[in-house]
Amino acid sequence: MSPVFLILLALGLGLAGWLAGRARAWSFLRASEEKRVVARPTYHAWYVALWVGIPLLLFAVIWATFSPALILQSVLASSAAEALPQFGFQRDAILAEAKAVALGNATSVFNPAAAELVEPFRDAITRYNIMGGGLALAMSLITGIWSYTRLNPQFTARVRVERAVMAILLLASLVAILTTFGILASLIFETIRFFGMVSPIDFLFGTHWNPDPMANPEAPQGDRYGAIPLFWGTIFIGAIIAMIVAIPLGLMSAIYLTQYASPTWRRWLKPALEILAGVPTVVYGYFAALTVAPFIRDLALSLGISNASSESALAAGLVMGVMIIPFVSSMADDSIAAVPQAMRDGSLAMGATKSETIKRVLVPAALPGIVAGVMLAISRAIGETMIVVMAASTAANLTANPLEAMTTVTVQIVAQLTGEGSFDHPATLSAFALGLVLFMVTLALNFFALRVVKRFREAYE
Repeated sequence: MSPVFLILLALGLGLAGWLAGRARAWSFLRASEEKRVVARPTYHAWYVALWVGIPLLLFAVIWATFSPALILQSVLASSAAEALPQFGFQRDAILAEAKAVALGNATSVFNPAAAELVEPFRDAITRYNIMGGGLALAMSLITGIWSYTRLNPQFTARVRVERAVMAILLLASLVAILTTFGILASLIFETIRFFGMVSPIDFLFGTHWNPDPMANPEAPQGDRYGAIPLFWGTIFIGAIIAMIVAIPLGLMSAIYLTQYASPTWRRWLKPALEILAGVPTVVYGYFAALTVAPFIRDLALSLGISNASSESALAAGLVMGVMIIPFVSSMADDSIAAVPQAMRDGSLAMGATKSETIKRVLVPAALPGIVAGVMLAISRAIGETMIVVMAASTAANLTANPLEAMTTVTVQIVAQLTGEGSFDHPATLSAFALGLVLFMVTLALNFFALRVVKRFREAYE
C-alpha cells in the first residue's frame, strides 16, 4: 500500500476523530449545568484526532519500510522464482522489471524470465495492500474508540494535547541532531574499514595522492593515499586565498553600509550584495574557468612567469572569496548595527572621530558576530566543490605557488564516489576518511567560533 494513501487516510480519519471529539465535548457543555467542564471542546477534538492520526502515521512509516521486503520474500517463495539466476545483478534486474510491470510503471518486460514473475508480484502486492489497509483501519478504530471513551467533563484534554505537541516539537528538534549522529556514525564505520586496509599514518601524513580503483584491494598501496596535498589545497584555496578576498571586502562593505551609506544607498546596495549568495556555484565555476583563470594566466605570462597554468588555485580562491563575501558582510552588518547607540555617542562625545569610533568601539564590540561570520564563511569555502573542479582542476599538488593546479578534499570525495568503483575497495572508502577529516575540521572551526564569541561577548556586555 502506498505511503501517500496511508498518510491521506490518517488525515481523513484524524479529521473524523476531531469532529467526533468536538461533538462529544459540546454535549458535555449542554448537559453539565452544575459541573464545570475542565477543557474547551477544541482540546477534546484534538485529543481524539492525535490518537487517531499519529499512530496511523507511524504505521505508514513502518509499513513503507518493511512491506517491500515482505512482497519480495513472497515472490521469491513462489514456484516462478525457482528459475531465477544466482548472479546478483542479473537477478535484481529481472525482479525490478517484473515489479515495474506489476505496479503499472511499465507496459512490458525486456527479459522473458521476468514475465513469469509479474503475476506473483501482483498477487503479493494486492495481498499486502489489503493487509496493510486492514491493519491501518483496525488500529485507527481501536485508538479512536479508546480516546473517545476517555472524554468526560473532568478530563484534562488541554494538558494532554499540549504534552503531545511538546513531544512532537521535541522530536522535530532532534531530527537535525540525530541526522548528524547518523552521518558521523556512517563516516566512522567506513573510515574504520578504510584504515583496516591503509595505515592512518600513510593517509594523514603521506604526500602522494594517486588512488588506483583498478588495483587489487587485497594488496592496497598505502603510499598512494597520502592526503596532505588535499588538506593543503583545501586550506590554501578555501581558508587563505578566499579569506584574503572575503574578509576585507565583506567587513569594509558592512562598515560602509552601516556607518556611511545613506538610507537610499543602503536600501539598494545591501540586497544587491546579498544576491551573490544566491548565485549557483556552477555559475561561479564557469566565471572562474572562462574569465578569471585565463586572465590570471595571461597576466602572469606578461609578467614573465612561464609556468602559469590555465587552471590555478588563485583563480578558484578569488572567485570563491567573492562568493562568500555576503556571509561575512551580512553577519558583520547585523553585529555592528546591534551595538548600542550609547557606545557610539559616548565615543563621539569624548572627541573621537567617526573612523576612530568604528575602529576602537564598534568593531571590537561587534567582534563576536564578525568572527561567527568569518567562521561560517570558512566552513562554506572549504566545502565548495564546483568552483575548484572547474578552475583549479583535480590534480593533487603540494605546492605554495597559487598559479599552479591544485585540488581539495571535496573534489576528491566526489571523484572517488562517482563511477563504478566497489565500496569494498580502498579507493572508494578513502572518500569516507576524507569526509570524516573534513567533518572534524568544520566542527573544530565551529567550536573555535563559539569560544571566541563567548569570550568577547562577556567582555563587552
